[in-house]
Amino acid sequence: MNDTYATHRLPAYLGALLALLLGAIPLPHVLGLLRPDLLLLVVIWFALMSPRSTGLGYAFFWGLMLDAFSGMLLGQHALGFVLIGFLVHHFHLRMRMFPLLQQTVVVLILLWLYQFLMFWIDGVSGHPVNDWSRLIAGLGGALCWPLISGVFARFVQRH
Repeated sequence: MNDTYATHRLPAYLGALLALLLGAIPLPHVLGLLRPDLLLLVVIWFALMSPRSTGLGYAFFWGLMLDAFSGMLLGQHALGFVLIGFLVHHFHLRMRMFPLLQQTVVVLILLWLYQFLMFWIDGVSGHPVNDWSRLIAGLGGALCWPLISGVFARFVQRH
């Protein structure tokens, strides 16, 4: 294994752990609607920028961690993370060439796809289905994408 792949693993796991913990902080209802899926954004960033060191196993692991941490149906978030991770991994060379604004639009579409999948799984599994206001979180995540992308780019360059 190349040394650059190994150096991306520590920031990938630390960033994901921090995103998981930040997602557990309670927020007021209005801010909770805008709460971005930070863990998914971290998975997207590392699948985009370092696909060899963080593959689908990384996405699956953090999806399972989110399932266990949030008390949701085991495998629900893992399935969503793997699907989004696969799409990003498949198109990572194209997406990396996009300007930041176009990347943000693609990330918004991926976040909405993820939210729709969670909405569908909730409906099929008999859990109470929220209204479509959960799509607002995708907007919050897309607005955070330039910040997250810049922070991780600097953090990974240093390590």
